Amino acid sequence: MTASPGPAVRTVDLHKTYTSPRGDVPAVRGIDLEVRPGEFFGLLGPNGAGKSTTIGMLTTLVVPTSGTAEVCGFDVARRPVEVKRRIGMVSQNNTLDADLTAFENLEFRGRYFGLGARDARRRAEELLELFGLTDRRKGVPFEMSGGQVKRLMIARALVHRPEVLFLDEPTAGLDPQNRANLWELLRGLQSRGQTILLTTHYMEEAEALCDRVAVVDHGTVLASDTVEGLKGSAGTDTVITVSFDGAVPEGVHALDRREGVSRIEVGDGQVRVFARSPAGVLGELVAAGAAAGVGVTDAAQLRPSLETVFLTLTGREYRD
Repeated sequence: MTASPGPAVRTVDLHKTYTSPRGDVPAVRGIDLEVRPGEFFGLLGPNGAGKSTTIGMLTTLVVPTSGTAEVCGFDVARRPVEVKRRIGMVSQNNTLDADLTAFENLEFRGRYFGLGARDARRRAEELLELFGLTDRRKGVPFEMSGGQVKRLMIARALVHRPEVLFLDEPTAGLDPQNRANLWELLRGLQSRGQTILLTTHYMEEAEALCDRVAVVDHGTVLASDTVEGLKGSAGTDTVITVSFDGAVPEGVHALDRREGVSRIEVGDGQVRVFARSPAGVLGELVAAGAAAGVGVTDAAQLRPSLETVFLTLTGREYRD
């Protein structure tokens, strides 16, 4: 399929609000995105941030409440059929046909998208080889490992050569080896020109794969740039976290007046300090605990990274 001119994906002030017996529930609150053709773009954020709802709207599964969303130049609300012809979608859940073999899952998808019998079989064989599933061609999904199932789902999404591939948490539940293998396959797809939009809450996944990322939470984009660009802006603070075996000592608040400290967050037995100049901060936190007769049970210092970008922007850890 020939790529459309202009952005592969574009949203302007995109909103989605669900209605419930207890009132309106805003899931997406005005997201602006632009994904270029051939780009590997990541939506990064915790569970419940609005990533999956955004993907749902872009793939025509969820109707926007307001704003606009276009994929390959077609409005998702007004031209959903044209959008569906140009996209591939891999959800978090296993959507393979459990009664069909790996080969049949691919072959039937090809026929569904208008391929003739011979072309559908040829495409199925091609994808089985590309994704290392040739020896599983006669296997049914319940006989396959988690990694094999995920590879087959991605292969099926690519049968009709979509312009944009959407991946919603593609490595959730996979062990490190399968995750690394899948990353390699996805890099290979992009090197052949595939546009990919990925949602993930794994920071290392976004760093390993994405050209650009958008950090999303509570249905809004908090920041969007290359990984290195984000590290050089919002993520310049080092985050020092100390957990105590009792109440956080009052002495830690003296760090508020320390030069180079951006802010301090105190929780249940834990303090987190955001500092542009971290030298000596950890020692002062330990000393404050000792002065108050409170012991330290854990301590960590995270230098500027995609994780500290997220923590600096939102002030809290990822939600699982």
